[in-house]
Amino acid sequence: MAFFMLPNVVEYACVCGLLSPLTKLYFCRYCLKIRCGFCVCHEVDSHFCCNCLENIPSSEAKIRKNRCNTCFNCPSCQHTLSVRASSSTVVPAAAPAAAAGEEGKKEEPPAAVVAKQITRKMYYLACLNCRWSSRDVGIPDQSVATGQWPEPEYANATRFGLLLEHYQSVVLHEKQEKQELWRRKTPKTSKFPSLTDRTGLTVSMIRRQMGWTDSKAQIKATPSSINRSVASEAVDELPEDLLTKPIQLKNITTLQQRLAQPAKQPFTVNKLYPQHKLLSIKRSLRCRQCDHNVTKSEYNPSSIKYRIAMFAAYHVPEVRFIRCEPLKLNQEAVLLLKLINPTINDMTITIMELPTDEEERLMIEELKLSAEATISSSTSSSLMLSAAGLTSGTSSLASKQAALLEDPRMVQQQVNGTFKLPDSSFVLHHRDDSAEFDEVVASQQEDPKFIVWRKANQISMKLAVQPAPDCKPGDEVVIGFSLQYTYVSTAMDKNVTAASTTAGGTPGSGSSGAASAAATAATPGSTSTPTKGGPQKHALTTRVYLKLGRIAAVPEVAA
Repeated sequence: MAFFMLPNVVEYACVCGLLSPLTKLYFCRYCLKIRCGFCVCHEVDSHFCCNCLENIPSSEAKIRKNRCNTCFNCPSCQHTLSVRASSSTVVPAAAPAAAAGEEGKKEEPPAAVVAKQITRKMYYLACLNCRWSSRDVGIPDQSVATGQWPEPEYANATRFGLLLEHYQSVVLHEKQEKQELWRRKTPKTSKFPSLTDRTGLTVSMIRRQMGWTDSKAQIKATPSSINRSVASEAVDELPEDLLTKPIQLKNITTLQQRLAQPAKQPFTVNKLYPQHKLLSIKRSLRCRQCDHNVTKSEYNPSSIKYRIAMFAAYHVPEVRFIRCEPLKLNQEAVLLLKLINPTINDMTITIMELPTDEEERLMIEELKLSAEATISSSTSSSLMLSAAGLTSGTSSLASKQAALLEDPRMVQQQVNGTFKLPDSSFVLHHRDDSAEFDEVVASQQEDPKFIVWRKANQISMKLAVQPAPDCKPGDEVVIGFSLQYTYVSTAMDKNVTAASTTAGGTPGSGSSGAASAAATAATPGSTSTPTKGGPQKHALTTRVYLKLGRIAAVPEVAA
């Protein structure tokens, strides 16, 4: 359960040890692990303007400084400016030749001059929120709605442009030096590559493998020279009426208005100019361990759909807190929980105790060893490809993501409550959207005593909880348990082996491999043997923590 303005009641433990609500977690169906925002890599897919919905390539967005050319923000309240139209009367200027030829004639009456006036549509920028307009700062109206509005000039724009060019050349020079050093250190496998290879080696690739330079020698970039800034003691004097002139706060800009224009930072409101609207991005999330996409949105800016949506709420059973009786010391209270199956397959649920500190440390060590093995394997593969001259972006990206794995840690949440574990496992039926509107009553089945209600893919269960003996009145009671569930995976990936996915569920996410294997064998309907070419059933485990509330104070007995 997640609330927008309230603290989270039910939280799930990620593989890295951080606690988050289910709505902020992801599920990698290749690793079969829960991922939080720190366990995934954020990649920018596209840039677009949220006002005009224009898709802008990354190279063009970099040139535009991540701003839209046609949309503007209000400098006063930061809302989007609208283009407004107004009518203006223009008197056409008389031609010089016509004026010379008709010099002797009488002047035309005012009615004739009025008849020659032309009415034109002029456009200006206006804010519909604070009523600011471009006329307030003296920006002339434009004859076209999409006209080029004048840009303000900044005193230090030229200097900053030179600094930018200088540091870009420095970065390019260092990059070329690193590439040259890496090329010299790379071992050469053979000086005579096979020319009959079906992959079709290009001439430049053959020359690189043989240690020769390319036919078109690259020009090495040299840092451009720039004049150093010189400190000066000359400072403009303060105005004489600085302390005597009355201050009008309406004419002074706020801190937000100044920071919105960092190049100018105007002091008065009559120097506020409209700013180009910042571009928005669509990003995709990628698992850092297996390098598969977890979420990926549509390319169209007007679409809010996802091409890949591996949210944990679609794959992991959801635990909801219904209610709990008032908590008292040395007394049991009844806790009602609701479990929901979001998948299209039946789930076998088993509730177990949390792992001990020693078991958790062993799982963290296993996670670190597996991460080191992943890094070494990806690095060796990238070195082999680079030695063969076939270095691809995928291998370098894999080694980069493997090196950025989140370091696992102990869960910091302290548990100060106990509860009676259910005496058996139970089955959660698959999700059926039509079952909610189906009038046919489902056949009754024998459920354990702790299940008090069942409907479609939802059940309500009753547990007896009790605060720990060392708790005091007013303390918040937190309980936790390991939730084991069966998950049917349809992802076929060579990185996921049957031993790693069926022996102990998700490593580091709840219980040891032996305990999970024993629970899986004892759970009816859970299979640990994968079928060839078909869906595979796995026993996964995650840790769930619930905040039940505070312990009621003991009423004082009147003497």
